[in-house]
Amino acid sequence: MKTKLGLGLTGVLGVAASLAGYFEGRNLIAYIDPVGIPTICDGVTKGVKLGDAKTDQECDVLFEAELRAHQAELNKYVSVPLHPNTEAALISFVYNVGGPAFSRSTLLRKLNAGDTVGACDELSRWVYAGGRKLRGLVRRRDAERELCLSF
Repeated sequence: MKTKLGLGLTGVLGVAASLAGYFEGRNLIAYIDPVGIPTICDGVTKGVKLGDAKTDQECDVLFEAELRAHQAELNKYVSVPLHPNTEAALISFVYNVGGPAFSRSTLLRKLNAGDTVGACDELSRWVYAGGRKLRGLVRRRDAERELCLSF
C-alpha cells in the first residue's frame, strides 16, 4: 500500500497512516459519507460541515492528529502488549469505527484475554455501515486482518 501523504510518520503510526489513508482516500472538499456523516480529508468527521474545504497541508495536520488520538484511545482500552503490526491494524480500525464502538467490542475482550488471533478474526465482522454490507469495508477489514495477524 502506498500513501500520498506528506506526513513524516514512521513506525506503527506510519504503517497505520498508510493503511487508513489508502482506504479513507483524500477529499479536500467536505462530503457526506455512506452513513450520512459530513467528512473531509482522510475520513475526518469531527467538526466538519458541508462546504468546508482544506488544503493538502491542512489535511496532513488533521490526519496526523486524528491518528495520534486514535492510537491513544486504542492504548486506553488495551491491557496487553501488542505487536507493532497488530497495533497499526487496530489503529486503522479504531480510526474507522471510533473508540466507543471499539471499547464495547468482542474484539477488545478477546484481545485483552490474550486471544490475539481471535481478536484479529473479529475484524471480518465489522463490514456493515448503516445496516448495509459495504465492499470497501470488506476490503479494508481483509487488509487490517492480514496486517493484524502478521506478528
